[in-house]
Amino acid sequence: MDSVDRVLGADTSAAVVIVSGGAAISPFTTPTQACRQGLAAGNTDTFLREGLLRAGHQVFTSPAGVGYGQVTEDPGWGGFSDGPEALPADMTVNAVGDIDQGGASLARFFSHLHHAFGVDTVDIVGHSMGGLFSRAAIRELQQAGSPVAVRTLTTIGTPWEGAFSADYVHGDVPLAECHGDPVCEASMRELANLVAASSEGAGEQVTAAYLAGPGGWNERQGGVLDGIPVVTIGGSFYALEGIAQVWPNDGLVALGSAHADGVSERVLPHRVTRTFPDVHSIYFSHLLDLPWERALTWDPDVLGTVVHALEHPERHIG
Repeated sequence: MDSVDRVLGADTSAAVVIVSGGAAISPFTTPTQACRQGLAAGNTDTFLREGLLRAGHQVFTSPAGVGYGQVTEDPGWGGFSDGPEALPADMTVNAVGDIDQGGASLARFFSHLHHAFGVDTVDIVGHSMGGLFSRAAIRELQQAGSPVAVRTLTTIGTPWEGAFSADYVHGDVPLAECHGDPVCEASMRELANLVAASSEGAGEQVTAAYLAGPGGWNERQGGVLDGIPVVTIGGSFYALEGIAQVWPNDGLVALGSAHADGVSERVLPHRVTRTFPDVHSIYFSHLLDLPWERALTWDPDVLGTVVHALEHPERHIG
């Protein structure tokens, strides 16, 4: 029995949804339909999707693009084309935009899964800023009294308390904190260039100043994750002595932020943390000439942790 047969024989009212992160271009895929050219579900979601399908789960990937609009292809490195029909723009996350607006788009996507595919229960796997969009979507579903229930949330390299490169742009982390590490410096400077070239909200919102601390975005999400087991996965490929806001990190997000170490129990009551010696994405693997398996969403050990979190959620309530 192949993975598609296993999925079609399973409970189709339950699904895993993979949500990609900031500045990502990702297609909408279903358990049986994906892109026929390039990477089947884009450079963030493809490996996770294939592994979760093999494990017998019904898997969808949510569409995301750079700016507001439909997503039909990604002509860049690690891109895709010739996929399922593109969903409307209002179901597509603007991956460089406002967190709450992205959450609203994602909530509409979940509603689409309910009406078009009969999905009532979702397990969310969010990479990077996708974890923040997911949390905003969970709040939207709850406030709307949606028939779609979120069973678990797994975040991979998510900046729960900000990304150090964004904190640099905001003026809260000096370039000197990189201690001359070229990847750290390049990450900070590249984000500064992206923020300067864009009027979208992601660069300003993925900071400790916006997300963390009294009155921050995190604290405004109190109660949203009650009863939902959460696993936070972080990468520690880079490790130098320095402030926890930067070190160790995956090239973009510090481990403490990925683990949500400073997020209160009022906001995150059920958590288990996991650490892997990985970089943030295969974009970093490609630039650094590393095996793709050293990227968080392409690491077989990370996949194994995600599968365990889905199949044994009761063991992931800390």
